Amino acid sequence: MKSKASSPFWMPIYAFLAAVITGGLILKLDVCHPGKELSFLDAIFTATSAVCVTGLAVVDTGAFFSRTGQSVILCLIQLGGLGIMTYASLVIYLLGKKVSAADRIAVSQTLIHDPSFNMGKFVVGVVTAVLSFEAIGALLLNRMDPVGFHLYSAVFHSVSAFCNAGFSLYSDSLTTWKDHLGINAVFMVLIIMGGLGFYVMTELWQKLGNFICRRKTEVTAHAFSWHTRVVLETSFFLIAAGGIVLFLTEGMKPHSLKGSNFNELAALFQSVTCRTAGFNSVEISSLTNISLLIMISLMLIGGSPGSCAGGLKTTTFRTWLAFIISKIKGHSQVRVGWYALTRESVNRALTLLTLASVILGSAIVLLSLTEGSHLPHIEARGHFIEITFEAVSAFATVGLSTGLTPGLSDAGKIIIIILMFVGRLGPVWLLTAINSWQSEPRFRLPEDDLPLG
Repeated sequence: MKSKASSPFWMPIYAFLAAVITGGLILKLDVCHPGKELSFLDAIFTATSAVCVTGLAVVDTGAFFSRTGQSVILCLIQLGGLGIMTYASLVIYLLGKKVSAADRIAVSQTLIHDPSFNMGKFVVGVVTAVLSFEAIGALLLNRMDPVGFHLYSAVFHSVSAFCNAGFSLYSDSLTTWKDHLGINAVFMVLIIMGGLGFYVMTELWQKLGNFICRRKTEVTAHAFSWHTRVVLETSFFLIAAGGIVLFLTEGMKPHSLKGSNFNELAALFQSVTCRTAGFNSVEISSLTNISLLIMISLMLIGGSPGSCAGGLKTTTFRTWLAFIISKIKGHSQVRVGWYALTRESVNRALTLLTLASVILGSAIVLLSLTEGSHLPHIEARGHFIEITFEAVSAFATVGLSTGLTPGLSDAGKIIIIILMFVGRLGPVWLLTAINSWQSEPRFRLPEDDLPLG
């Protein structure tokens, strides 16, 4: 029992729990919000949102917390963003050591297949890359708007963007700069790089270095590895398609309701940020229901494996899409790019989709009970999509909200906390950790077909 409890797949769970509890206790201190009362549940909620790099907030981060409290949140964001990367690298390293093959399902999403993998170098590379991107982002934000993004604000928002956390010191997030191309571009680049995954980011950096230095490299049939190409193609498609569809759906509004708050730049920014970051340059509650549904889909897909991003991941979406196409065409193999996926990979994707559906469905039902279940339908119109949006945002660690978060009941806050925690670890990882306590039956039952469909 003791050896099972010390399984490497329980380490991130213990570490994240410890960080959440410690962060909550610190945020409860008066020095973090002088003269203001913060309940223990709200402190834990804020700490969970920061560690799980979600961004949902029950209080205004910039107005409620002092500089000390904001710095605690900043440290928790950095710890959560870096932690998921370093823990992923740790487990990958252990895969080559003493971790059973049955446990590989929990970390295979990272897709780092490097026989020369060096744990020390990898972690140093992660930290160096993250801090470098954040420093460059902070410098650019400060230079573009020294007042709105003074040094501390620039650092806070740069870290929050790269770690895909979505916390902002401004109550209206980034709506003040909705038409500022440079600032929008910096945020989008930080969010995208933080959501690509360190393996992809490293390969891109190496390719750029080789090109700049004109170093000769081994000639291969493809410019990028299979994993990198799949991630880049899928990410580009989701960003472009999401931006176009959001712009068109908001364009359906009557002219009197459109105003000037939603243009091509706003559509592109929301397409990037709603996949996991949580910043908004327009008021989310002002968007149409169809736009919210599109954003829910993008939030659920999320970023890429081995990154700061949450969601089901781009590779899971690509696998599911390839699986559907293969069934329609009657192909026996599920093809993604120039390879066919193994049956284990397809089963992992389908398992992840099933688990996510069960978790989200249960959470939506529970939130519907805790948040206004007494209201008749005629009074609760639109409330269901708000609850669904909130649940998906928490599970995918996005942090966008239609305004429901501050008014959640205590029971609703607990449900959202659990969703953020499970979503940050990943449901498959959590299931595998739980399964590590179980024993495989020493017998097998006879098998038969069951009519389906």
